[in-house]
Amino acid sequence: MTHALSLPRVREWPPVLPVLAVLVLLGLPLTPTGESGAGPADAASALVVLYCAIRLVRDRRRPLSRTAAVVLGLPVLGLAVAATGASSPGTGITGLGRYLQIFVLVPAAVLLLIRGRRDFRLLAWSFVGLAVWQGAIGVHQYLTRTGASYQGQDVRAVGTFGPTDVMGMATVVSFGLVCALGLALGRASVRQRTVAVCCVLALLLPLALSFSRGAWIATAATCAVQLVLAGVRRALKVAAVAVAAGVILVGGFGVGSAMLQERIDSITRVTDAPDQSVTDRYTMWAAAVGMWREQPLTGVGLKGFPDHRDSHASLALSSGSDTEGAGAAYRKQPLLSPHNMYLLVLAEQGLVGAVALVGGWLALLVRGLRGLWRARVPGTGLDCALIGTGLLIWQLIDFAYADIGGPSTVLTAVAFGAVAWWALVGADETGPRARRSPGAVERTLGGAEEATPRCR
Repeated sequence: MTHALSLPRVREWPPVLPVLAVLVLLGLPLTPTGESGAGPADAASALVVLYCAIRLVRDRRRPLSRTAAVVLGLPVLGLAVAATGASSPGTGITGLGRYLQIFVLVPAAVLLLIRGRRDFRLLAWSFVGLAVWQGAIGVHQYLTRTGASYQGQDVRAVGTFGPTDVMGMATVVSFGLVCALGLALGRASVRQRTVAVCCVLALLLPLALSFSRGAWIATAATCAVQLVLAGVRRALKVAAVAVAAGVILVGGFGVGSAMLQERIDSITRVTDAPDQSVTDRYTMWAAAVGMWREQPLTGVGLKGFPDHRDSHASLALSSGSDTEGAGAAYRKQPLLSPHNMYLLVLAEQGLVGAVALVGGWLALLVRGLRGLWRARVPGTGLDCALIGTGLLIWQLIDFAYADIGGPSTVLTAVAFGAVAWWALVGADETGPRARRSPGAVERTLGGAEEATPRCR
């Protein structure tokens, strides 16, 4: 007589599990050398897209609603035009593939693999787990002086991403903090909310030790919005706890107090006495604007910024940024992008690409905020609403200081997938209309595996 194993059947496993594998691979150490920004997680994201396509063919269902197809497919227009204007066919195809991966294919696959709020929360907790792991490595790097070089000392927390992707750990920790705060502000069990609050407090330290001004600004603004949307009274209480934790960490224990103070002060003097990194950024911003003025409609072509940079930049631009530490030798890293996603798109894709790409983001923001307002009703997924809109708000703010590039970029694609699910599917599960029509979401996705009542 045979006995069945107690493990769940494969068909009962959440389809979102392959997406979690991408996050697991982002927690593995990367080789600090190498010019390519792609890594194992990028290869896994391609397999996620393939897995999603196979499921769609097998289940014979319509993949996306009309609205989702338009919003997610909108950037393809500008990308196709910009690819034809690239310096070479190979460069155009490479750039097109990268943009499609980050902003179209992976987000669409993540959207389709999330069956409901339970899967969405599982993905959110995975973001938190990855952030705690990378943050713990970053704190260890600071304490043992094995991080990336900062002001002549190897103290900058970069996690497993190395000195060539100093924004990697900051992005991971920021996403985890935004997800943890959304879970803490939701209406889950007391245990889950307590764990989420502890994660929020724990992630403040590695975020500070990343010395990333852009991540600080984006995280502070996003968390403030989340708190206000969750309730003013609760916002004041959480803000008081966060301030107290910051005072204890920095003031009481003196965690990086001198360097942190200098980094914070540098935010307020970016125009009076900017350091070289700020000067380089302003110079590249001006160069990107100059490229756009020459080709206002279509831009200079995908991956064309490095080729046109020197002809538009002033002499104030340095030859590159110095990177070393965290297991890597000293090297001069070339400045290949303006470190501003909006200006990068405007320079390489022109108004056509900028309107298509940013327009899709704004559509997601409007739909997400509308769903969040309806989710304020008790028991209708407030935590999912705060996470979905919070991730998008953080990314939109951070794009003013950063752009895509490096191994951590695939995490941005997964985040956009979570954002897209909330804005295009999860937001429709809230409010009176969804309660009157339990199968609305199932019809929208052409036969989802789990109807709305089971997702709650």
